[in-house]
Amino acid sequence: MGHLVRSAIETPVRDVKMDSKQIALISIFAALYAIGVVFLAPFSFLPIQVRVADALLPLAIIFGMPAIIGLSLGTVVANIFGGLGFIDIIGGTVANFIAAYVAWKLCRRNKVPFIVGIACQVVIVSMIVGVYISYLFELPLIVGITDIFIGTFLAVGVLGSVLVVIIKNRIQSAGIKNDTN
Repeated sequence: MGHLVRSAIETPVRDVKMDSKQIALISIFAALYAIGVVFLAPFSFLPIQVRVADALLPLAIIFGMPAIIGLSLGTVVANIFGGLGFIDIIGGTVANFIAAYVAWKLCRRNKVPFIVGIACQVVIVSMIVGVYISYLFELPLIVGITDIFIGTFLAVGVLGSVLVVIIKNRIQSAGIKNDTN
């Protein structure tokens, strides 16, 4: 029995190691997202919001977990400055984490076209954020979801798609391996 306990203690359940490149990417994504939201605050914290920084969410398809973690941390920081309170800090972070993770998992190794992952991101963010925005601003649920959908479609769907195409092309032309290869 003692050897089983000792073995369980000495053997990690999962080897989670991050190298300096991944930590740097997390920091860059967190900073870019937070700065983008806070700098453009007049567009970022209303019932109809276009968070230009949300255009970074589709980059999780290319960069994987460092982007997912970084964008989630950036959301926490940005929403602390936003003034909509605890609901927005937690809700926005959960929405962005789930949206980035789902798109990454779907599009990983080119299983499905990236546009499908981005469409999922638009729907996930619109539904989660739309629900609590309608509550915070005392709007009908359909209005809250629709308002967030419009801004998310523009930021994630349009700008994010362009960003993914540009970066994927740059990575491929440079011969760099990434999470979608």
